[in-house]
Amino acid sequence: MEFQFNGQNYSYGSRRRVVYAKRGMVCTSQPLAAQAGLQILQRGGNAIDAAIATAICQTVTEPTNNGLGSDCFALVWVKDKLYGLNGSGYAPQNLTAAAVAAHGYTEKMPFFGWCAVTVPGAAAAWAELHKRFGRLPFAQLFEPAISYAEDGYPVSPIVARFWQAGVEKFTPYKGDAAIAPWFAAFAPQGRAPKTGEIVRLPGHAKTLRLLAESYCESLYRGELAREIAAFSERTGGFLTAADLADYHAEWQEPLHINYRGYEVWEMPPNGHGVTALMALNILKGFEFADRDCGATFHKQIEAMKLAFADGMKYIADPRYMKVKTEELLSEEYTAQRRALIGEQALLPKAGKPFCGGTVYLCTADGEGNMVSFIQSNYKDFGSGVVLPGYGFNFNCRAAGFSLDPQSDDYLQPRKKPYHTIIPGFLTKDGRAVGPFGVMGAYMQPQGHVQVIMNTVDFLLNPQAALDAPRWQWLEGKKILLEDRVPQDIVDELRRRGHEVAVTGDYTSFGRGEIIWRDDAGVLAGATEPRADGTVAAW
Repeated sequence: MEFQFNGQNYSYGSRRRVVYAKRGMVCTSQPLAAQAGLQILQRGGNAIDAAIATAICQTVTEPTNNGLGSDCFALVWVKDKLYGLNGSGYAPQNLTAAAVAAHGYTEKMPFFGWCAVTVPGAAAAWAELHKRFGRLPFAQLFEPAISYAEDGYPVSPIVARFWQAGVEKFTPYKGDAAIAPWFAAFAPQGRAPKTGEIVRLPGHAKTLRLLAESYCESLYRGELAREIAAFSERTGGFLTAADLADYHAEWQEPLHINYRGYEVWEMPPNGHGVTALMALNILKGFEFADRDCGATFHKQIEAMKLAFADGMKYIADPRYMKVKTEELLSEEYTAQRRALIGEQALLPKAGKPFCGGTVYLCTADGEGNMVSFIQSNYKDFGSGVVLPGYGFNFNCRAAGFSLDPQSDDYLQPRKKPYHTIIPGFLTKDGRAVGPFGVMGAYMQPQGHVQVIMNTVDFLLNPQAALDAPRWQWLEGKKILLEDRVPQDIVDELRRRGHEVAVTGDYTSFGRGEIIWRDDAGVLAGATEPRADGTVAAW
């Protein structure tokens, strides 16, 4: 018997509740992946093991947003200290502005094909995380993902929707030798899978086994590296064996600001977590009595616009940044930016701060370890480039580079691009409150700001903090509001000069998860109503 209902249609609103647990928790946007992480906790793994297993499983169960060729970032709380891991890749040695121009791109980097591909960093980061903090055997963390890839799994609703969009996006590129294998890997029947349909990814499973057996060395200095380099050479790509062999994930010191007694933590550039911190720095100079009013929305949006104006100008691979992050976050510069916010909407312009500076998951265990982890292809399935027979789809992160020679983010070999994925973490008085994140490209800093303010300023529980209607700045004075935003707020924002559009499609407003821990060690978890998310708890 086939189901008679439509898994994409929901006629009535439903309400999610905060999930409480003590021994462990995994929150993510795909239920099977969350359960995979929980299985690892129940087998004796810690929060780091669970995060790795969940991330690996998500490449199978949510390939629309992340994959084997993804990048990732992680914030890891272990023994009262927060660690940051940058698993983003760099441009291949042969990927230059001149090479991209030879392919017809002179104004803007493309999202498709080899010109969009950077060295994949996620697998190296999985191995690095495990070497430093893991407990269970590394290969064991791959078992749930391999099982789903080989035996099959039913596709969840939001994933099915994005999968269809992927088929439509790549169909015009079927004639490209590098992209044609995408259809064999992800649309072997010539179409996207339907909601609830069983999908098997045998090539993906083959690659996962190679990674599990080699501690991910195969991708950088083994069979997979050789296959990738050969395929790249055959199809006009830029990746070489040397590009892969020289790559390593990097441990970094996270950035933080104090926001009303809490420390909000983000990864440093090349990610744009500092954009969220800049906006929060501006906003802490105001008092907010009411969340759901036009004045609050206006100040939030204006602060975000100012932060983005600076972020888009100054964020790059830190080796190439002309401005230090401490200058961007200094109180003096923040005060200058805050003073620009008035009663009317402004066109955002970058300042001069020389004054002195996807898929998301989170895990926690009963020992106090917590992980904030984000992993992404960038745009949906990424570049569309897939290694034949291995189900290995490559990111499109090089699209984050600028082709303006004057930009700090100008494309150069072995340079890392401006990166949109950002894990977040909250502490207070030196103790972990917990991990949080909101995936979704340039929505991510905006989601972080809204979730933190919902939590700290408006005292919402984690589920309500995620459920609350969101705004999104697009460009200039253009903003997008969810249709759940009250009409009086819409009207006031228009009176203040904002160019407001309202939509009932919530998928562009980010998809987040939260785990908070109280003084008794009780975990409170929440997951995004805009995704297929689940809180798996023990």
